[in-house]
Amino acid sequence: MDQTTAATGNAPEGRIDRGGGGIAFGAAAYLCWGFFPLYWPLLDPAGPLEALAHRVVWSLVFVALLLTVTRRWGSFLAITRRPRVVALLFAASIVIAINWGTFIYGVTNDRVIETSLGYFINPLVTVMLGVVVLGERLRRLQWTAVAIGAVAVVVLTVDYGRLPIVALSVAFSFAAYGFLKKKVDLGTIEGLGMETLLLTPFALAFLTWLAFNGTLVFGHAGPGNALLLAGTGVVTAIPLLLFGAAATRLNLTTIGLLQYLGPALQFIFGLVVFHETMTPARWAGFGLVWLALVLFTTDALRNRKRPVPVEPLPV
Repeated sequence: MDQTTAATGNAPEGRIDRGGGGIAFGAAAYLCWGFFPLYWPLLDPAGPLEALAHRVVWSLVFVALLLTVTRRWGSFLAITRRPRVVALLFAASIVIAINWGTFIYGVTNDRVIETSLGYFINPLVTVMLGVVVLGERLRRLQWTAVAIGAVAVVVLTVDYGRLPIVALSVAFSFAAYGFLKKKVDLGTIEGLGMETLLLTPFALAFLTWLAFNGTLVFGHAGPGNALLLAGTGVVTAIPLLLFGAAATRLNLTTIGLLQYLGPALQFIFGLVVFHETMTPARWAGFGLVWLALVLFTTDALRNRKRPVPVEPLPV
């Protein structure tokens, strides 16, 4: 099993997890992503854009260390000799920056539940992207799930008094990222390394601009804050590595079921820890989303050759 399989979740459908290790790795990865809403508010007083910039820079630093330890600099540098792959990764880096930035904004601005909604509806958005871009055909139960999901978005829009833009941005950027990643043949570490390398000049330029304007938080809010900002690189890479370990051991159906751990935990934190409001209409909207996912997952289990689309959460 190559690293591309680990990066995209394309584990063989018949692969059996011997000893439960794959489920442990997968659960650990999605639980890490589920706990993310607790981490980003700790970066205060750094704003979402500064947190995003640090995440890019420190992720590159951490990936560079991983490339050194695993002796994979050769495969990483080989990417630069593939212009089409670099172009696709540049597009992927843009949408992952949008995803990361939207997620950080959501969890630091009392929209944790709305952020979780984005990852709940992502499988539905992913299959619709396949229909629109790749001309794929959906089965009846899949169409039913997508239709119910669309009704749920309408219900939530009416209740919020606005489009759930955070949720939709998370879902669509995530789907676009998964689509672009499937176009390249790269390992998890190499792919993340090139994406962050392409983003780093912009991140450093923004941090420099903050420094010149006297609004840079890093280094001015105590050592604890600086360590937390630097730690964004570690918390970005570790779940991806755990996911890669799971993807080589589990079939896609199992991973597809595990993927709901992340947004479920985010939803619980939004409700219990951050005390975000859930009106009856919002419960109804989320109930429709969960019904759609039940139908969608049921269809996936019945048709295991075409399981639930899965990508590691880029949160």
